[in-house]
Amino acid sequence: MRILVLILLLTGCSAAQHTVVEAFNVNSPRPFGYHIGDEIPQQIIVQTQQDVELQAGSLPLAGKQSYWLELKQVKLQKTEFATGWRYVIDLTYQVFYAPLEVKMLKIPGFTLHFSQYGKLSSQAVPDWSFTIAPLRELAVRKSEEGEYMRPAATPDFMSGLNAQRGFYLGLLTSTALLAYLAYLYGFIPQFQRRSIFKRAWRRINALQKPEMAVMLLAMHQAFNQVFGRPLFAVQLAEFLQRYPEYRSIAAQLQWFFSYSNRFHFSTGMIVVEDDVQQLKALCQYCRKIEQGRK
Repeated sequence: MRILVLILLLTGCSAAQHTVVEAFNVNSPRPFGYHIGDEIPQQIIVQTQQDVELQAGSLPLAGKQSYWLELKQVKLQKTEFATGWRYVIDLTYQVFYAPLEVKMLKIPGFTLHFSQYGKLSSQAVPDWSFTIAPLRELAVRKSEEGEYMRPAATPDFMSGLNAQRGFYLGLLTSTALLAYLAYLYGFIPQFQRRSIFKRAWRRINALQKPEMAVMLLAMHQAFNQVFGRPLFAVQLAEFLQRYPEYRSIAAQLQWFFSYSNRFHFSTGMIVVEDDVQQLKALCQYCRKIEQGRK
């Protein structure tokens, strides 16, 4: 009976000490080809049950681990999945060992601790071995010129063709943008004059209903801009002499100024549809003249 009770107690203790880690993996880089000053990353992935918590105090502390090894960075990331928690531990070591020949070194392991309902459990992270090589051979060869040194490989020359193309393409694009901005802001008089009546026509055509005062104002402002100063009926001869392309509509211009005087200074004047259409026709004809189509 005593033996049976002892067996049951031992069985119960072994069941109570079951591991809480469902998956454990240590990802390390290549175990060879390192030199003094190199950094070595190491990643540890642990999956546990839902009610298990990793004790952050069991993680190694950043800093000097030995006279030749330093732990530069420790990162811990915790994510939840369907059946528990996933811990990702990223460690970055740096070696400062200067061997005289290829030598095997070992990054020491440590133990992770987990808590579950007040009980502690552990998971060992094993040591990791790697080889480190000297930067130069122990017995340095010498020649008549002195110590033997092998030069570093020269880098490939970069073709300057793409840089030249990029420069000229950027220069062309910048020039085009500057010219467009100058055109928009009216710094190029030749191009500005070619769109004077275009803007007047847009203003007239945008009216929901004929407004003779607005239409006349738009035409007066256009003629003033072409002439360079306010243009009145008595100056039509000078205007036609400076801009002979408008001589073909001299009669329409006389009508325009006469109609404008009667509209602004007469009383009881009635605006009819024919007057509106005639004014629109004059604006469109002036637009064709500034475009060189008449």
